[in-house]
Amino acid sequence: MRDKGMKGTLYIVSTPIGNLEDITLRALRVLKEVDVIAAEDTRHSAKLLNHYGIAKPMISYWGEKEKVRSEEIIGRLHSGQSVALISDAGTPGISDPGSVLIQRTIEEGMDIVPIPGPSALTAAISISGLRIKEFIFVGFLPPKKSQRQKALNDLAAEKRTMVFYEAPHRILETIGDMNDIFGERGAVVVKEITKLYEEVLRGSLSEITDMLYEKTIAGEYVVLVEGKGMGDASPEEALLEVKSLMKKGRGRKEAVKLVAGQYGLSKKDLYDRSLVDET
Repeated sequence: MRDKGMKGTLYIVSTPIGNLEDITLRALRVLKEVDVIAAEDTRHSAKLLNHYGIAKPMISYWGEKEKVRSEEIIGRLHSGQSVALISDAGTPGISDPGSVLIQRTIEEGMDIVPIPGPSALTAAISISGLRIKEFIFVGFLPPKKSQRQKALNDLAAEKRTMVFYEAPHRILETIGDMNDIFGERGAVVVKEITKLYEEVLRGSLSEITDMLYEKTIAGEYVVLVEGKGMGDASPEEALLEVKSLMKKGRGRKEAVKLVAGQYGLSKKDLYDRSLVDET
């Protein structure tokens, strides 16, 4: 079924964050039907479009070009053309360019249609194993150390789980700063999500720091950190969770590691308590 009134419409199309199979049928149809595709990087997006046999004119709107190209795209919309906005990965406007064009389209009173799809944010949350009733999406922290530490200090009292994006060349410094400022909290780091070398690290911030030093640093990272007080659970509650995981088939060490990471507890202490509790 076609979207109603494609002419003069801006489509915000989510594209794969790694695996090219992670794209919806609707997204593919819209990309084939629009008059032009506005891409963050036309060379990068050409790989996706070529993979699915989509041949459409493209406009690049990355970086400094975003403001100027937004006006060009607005002109196309006014002339009755339909435009699909895509980023290099995921959804435009979320830690990616696109917000300038979206705001201008709203100001012009023109139609905007979301075409939802892949999201590193929700994918990472879904496999984290953390107790997430609420979360706050922070995105990328400032690249400069002093500004990054200030941002983290401002978040130190946050009670909700925090979700960050981070680049490979800053991941070690960022996790180190988080450990210094937040202390021993449970955390999860997801590397290269949906890609060939996808990897998930779980534990306390200091444990994850040690893990990262033993890993090859590459690709984009999603970092989830428990909020203040989320690890404040009684030993009894932690032991109950260990028992529950063991009844479901997890080994004692694995169950203890998972629960200790979630609660920000010492793995050794929790392991010893689990042994004593069975005697």
